[in-house]
Amino acid sequence: MDYIEKDLEYIWHPCSQMKDYESFKPIVIEKGKGLRLYDTDGNVYLDAVSSWWCNLFGHSNPKINAALCKQVESLEHVIFANFTHKPVIELCDRLHKVLPKGLDKFFFTDNGSAAVEAALKMSFHYHAQIGQSNKKRFMALTDAYHGETIGALSVGDLDIYTEVYKPLMIDVTRVQGPDCYRCPYGKCRENCQAECFEKVEKELKIYGQEVSAFIIEPLVQAAAGMKIYPAIYLKKLREACDQYDIHLIADEIAVGFGRTGKMFACEHAGISPDMICLSKGLTGGYMPMALVATTNKVYDAFYADYLEGKSFMHSHTYSGNPLGASCALAVLNIFEDEKILEGLPSRNALFHKKVEDALGDLPYVGEIRHIGFINGIELVRDKRTKEPFSSELRIGYEIYKIAVSKGLLLRPLGNVLYFNPPLSMTEEEMDEMIAICKASIETYFNGVINKSKF
Repeated sequence: MDYIEKDLEYIWHPCSQMKDYESFKPIVIEKGKGLRLYDTDGNVYLDAVSSWWCNLFGHSNPKINAALCKQVESLEHVIFANFTHKPVIELCDRLHKVLPKGLDKFFFTDNGSAAVEAALKMSFHYHAQIGQSNKKRFMALTDAYHGETIGALSVGDLDIYTEVYKPLMIDVTRVQGPDCYRCPYGKCRENCQAECFEKVEKELKIYGQEVSAFIIEPLVQAAAGMKIYPAIYLKKLREACDQYDIHLIADEIAVGFGRTGKMFACEHAGISPDMICLSKGLTGGYMPMALVATTNKVYDAFYADYLEGKSFMHSHTYSGNPLGASCALAVLNIFEDEKILEGLPSRNALFHKKVEDALGDLPYVGEIRHIGFINGIELVRDKRTKEPFSSELRIGYEIYKIAVSKGLLLRPLGNVLYFNPPLSMTEEEMDEMIAICKASIETYFNGVINKSKF
């Protein structure tokens, strides 16, 4: 069988313009091991983006493999209404010990967008049930991304995902978010006191009494180009939400489980949200599983006799799946047994230094922002003025294609290249992926004959 031909005959790939696949064919992956992916032609690729930020400890990790194989021999799935099982109970017990304090109840879905959707509904429903029927509004930041179901799209703000669906979306109060690279207050990261939070304060004075929840990606607006902002912004937001009796929903789907150097990004600010959405790294990139963890206060508003009609009638077929729960338990075991969090600070610093030393002086690299292993490399037309390249040039995409040809999976976000590798990355793999990235950038810019088009 010609697998590429059959792929193009049948498959509609996500987040893609399929016409691009006419010239840049899909790559058929045969197997994965550690950070390396192997295609059917024998080519090898370093996975610098954790296969969309979900793979924590490498492909075909033997410990997660073993947990999955053991579980599949006893129970693959069971209805989660009125039935339960040991792996999911153990998972909740383990997560409760590492999550920010006060998150005591767990509601399972099967993907990140669905977790966001559930959290929004949960917040709205909570306020209605305690007599605050005026709280029907959600607040979110500009450049946010929270998923692609209608509710999740509504609180997002990236036109490439949302523009065509705006007639279907719920009305959301949008607040200008942090932009530390092009800070309008002229602050550098070292002396920032989140002066830009005044934008939130202004909107809350107008709408605060109507707001049910404020949803935010803690510290990193990932799909926006790995835009990183300081922890003090989260502290101020927690205080403001308390003042106006607003739920703070932390969307840690992309940044949870060690991505920022701590187990959860909220820990950098020393705050606990009212709800936290988790997925991706939850199962180490193995199984579709997501959840919303929330407080007893929220849970108690739904706890009543059935005929009172207060149940949270939201469900997913694969809620609490045993295979996913077993993988998630294996992930937590790896964190604990291999002391992952203890080793991250020094390894995160080493990786960023290597990235900065190799790429920082390149003429079109405007900023390298970083937290944990995440390093966002923004390419600009002019380093002094920070003038961006036109999106029509698709510079990130062109460099991505070059990187793939050199053996590196380096998927861009517009004109931002980024590293978000598995936490199991070795120093040798750091050097290899940085070297290929640099060579790919140089190959592209050295090969452009008419640079005036920039």
